[in-house]
Amino acid sequence: MSQTLYIVKIGGNVIDNPEACDAFLKDFVKLDAPKILVHGGGKVATQIAAKLQIETQMVDGRRITDKPMLDVVTMVYGGLVNKNLVAQLQAGECNAIGLTGADGGIIRSVKRPVKTIDYGFVGDIEEVNAQQINALLNSSLVPVIAPLTYSSDGTLLNTNADTMASATAVAMAKHFDVNLIYCFEKKGVLSDPDDDDAVIPSLNPVSYSTYKNSGVINKGMIPKLDNAFAALEAGVDRVTICHANDLLEAAHGVAGTTIKS
Repeated sequence: MSQTLYIVKIGGNVIDNPEACDAFLKDFVKLDAPKILVHGGGKVATQIAAKLQIETQMVDGRRITDKPMLDVVTMVYGGLVNKNLVAQLQAGECNAIGLTGADGGIIRSVKRPVKTIDYGFVGDIEEVNAQQINALLNSSLVPVIAPLTYSSDGTLLNTNADTMASATAVAMAKHFDVNLIYCFEKKGVLSDPDDDDAVIPSLNPVSYSTYKNSGVINKGMIPKLDNAFAALEAGVDRVTICHANDLLEAAHGVAGTTIKS
């Protein structure tokens, strides 16, 4: 049997809350297996951009990344957020290394082509270098990956963190039994957005389609779930969506929403 690898994605709303982030990182340290942390940080980027008088443009929850905004997200994701997470993990005796997709060439993308919307410097993932990530894990390092990738011409690209977690999980599934966990500020996928306890315990493609067609599942949850189902179809062992407080329980399948193929 292959060894378990945890790939955990943490959202920006948790990162922006010092107490919640600290509690989450303490639980992450307790995961007793090889692990990778993928993080967002969009809320912090928006705040820093406002201080720099750089306008934030969003379309259907997705950030338009022009050159000034690319500079902001590079500083915030690859610097401020990433290195603070690494420092906190080091304080918890977890030997973390902060990375973007460009470091070690671990995640390469192509700039998203312009169709009806020009998203600017946004990357669609082409390749995840599992061999390089494996080398880091074999050195007893814990990769902490910021939502930035690179193109073959050397351009940094803003890249969706949920997608990065899913693509990394798929690449690593050839070497490990991968347990992919999306952590955010809700207890899971909810059947009632106004009731935080209305957690849907599991979703399969049929139930997902039903909830989506009825409007119960909508907006930003749809791309998150699309990534989750794509990861399962490509060989990832388990995918869970849960509250950041429930990481350890979700790692054992007893919290959040379990995604099933």
